[in-house]
Amino acid sequence: MKVDDKYLEATPILDSDHPVVVRFASEAVGDCIDPTDKAVKLYYAVRDGIVYDPYYPFYLPEHYRASNVLDMGRGYCVCKAALLCTLGRAVGIPSRIGFATVRSHLATSNLLEFLGSDLFVYHGYTQFFLEGKWVISTPAFNKELCHRHNVAPLEFDGREDSLFQQYDRENKRYMEYLTYHGTFSDIPLDRILDAWYETYGRERVQSWIDAFEKAGGRPLSDFYKEKIAKP
Repeated sequence: MKVDDKYLEATPILDSDHPVVVRFASEAVGDCIDPTDKAVKLYYAVRDGIVYDPYYPFYLPEHYRASNVLDMGRGYCVCKAALLCTLGRAVGIPSRIGFATVRSHLATSNLLEFLGSDLFVYHGYTQFFLEGKWVISTPAFNKELCHRHNVAPLEFDGREDSLFQQYDRENKRYMEYLTYHGTFSDIPLDRILDAWYETYGRERVQSWIDAFEKAGGRPLSDFYKEKIAKP
């Protein structure tokens, strides 16, 4: 199966040729030679090395740029997926971004109030082309966050799809995949924003943008100190 070269190319957002990205990728994979082993190492480097932050800005291309996400050390799911995709390209693995709308049954009360919904629209994940097929990896939730929410951290072996768990450790509904939006060679920012405007409301989304502008890059809230909402 021939893979399009675009899944190996750097873009202004997926800046796989940036020295910071190249160095991070090289340090993460170490002396690994096998692409599958490299992908696994990159997955864990992003899953646990970059803090999941749903209050990270989302409305400009630079918010997703891999070198910037590495510099910030945090980001929401699309930022982390973009970084993982970029790192894959940096070590020669064809990589792309996939999106889905998911319903979360376990979040913080503050976040649900912030969104006005339990839908997470255009949730991002990464696909690597490994051993002749595309494999899904989902690096969004670092292990500390999973433990706090009583969910086993999501593992990835480079051979089987790794998607959000449907149930927590008490067998309660945790995450539902509702709609898949396809895969892309770059971050489709306009599509993401249009989907957010439609789901959350243009006025609400604009209020988030205004708040981020006022905060000057500071987090809008500390997600790790918020009270967990029960189903």
